[in-house]
Amino acid sequence: MSTTVETARSSVIVAIDGPSGTGKSSTSKAVAAKLGLSYLDTGAQYRAITWWMLNNGIDVGDPAEIATAAAKPLIVSGTDPAAPTITVDGEDASGPIRTQEVTSKVSAVSAVPEVRTLITELQRSIAAAATGGIVVEGRDIGTTVLPDADLKIFLTASPEARAARRSGEVKGSDLTATREALIKRDAADSGRKTSPLAKADDAVEVDTTELTLQQVIECVVTLVEGKRVAA
Repeated sequence: MSTTVETARSSVIVAIDGPSGTGKSSTSKAVAAKLGLSYLDTGAQYRAITWWMLNNGIDVGDPAEIATAAAKPLIVSGTDPAAPTITVDGEDASGPIRTQEVTSKVSAVSAVPEVRTLITELQRSIAAAATGGIVVEGRDIGTTVLPDADLKIFLTASPEARAARRSGEVKGSDLTATREALIKRDAADSGRKTSPLAKADDAVEVDTTELTLQQVIECVVTLVEGKRVAA
């Protein structure tokens, strides 16, 4: 087989969408690493801009103020699935963006159209630069960011399963409160006017409720390899 054809087969763009707690990040990173693809966590970018705004005194309850400030921070995402990085104005933000304060505010910031336009352009440029192929995970990748992705996958799971997973990640967290927070986040993400959380018409839905992480990874790897062969 020629090198050109081999490159074309491997340069697959995979969009993985779904709500929090479905295993998107763990699955996406593992699939990318296993198949030698780049990896992009788009949610981290929205968290990063939210963190920057909180740190810089921007009123995240004021969409106009958010819109005015949106272009100020420089967000850079590393795409190595073994060690994904994210910096804001040169500062490592991988830890700070995971705080509860950021989590509670990110939906409001990401709902502002100017923010979504800027971050979407950033995401598209990163995907275009990934000549060896990339797995991009988020909430609007298959519908808005990369509607022409080679493969679109939508991960789902019951609220109970998602809450249990999230509670397992955060020591001392309350299961009921976590479940209610996830449902509230779903409503905010699905109900926003600009690029809402939604399953693309041509996406493959994978319900992870009864599956182990390894089973989900194997399922997605099989789907990607099938798409490569078909191409």
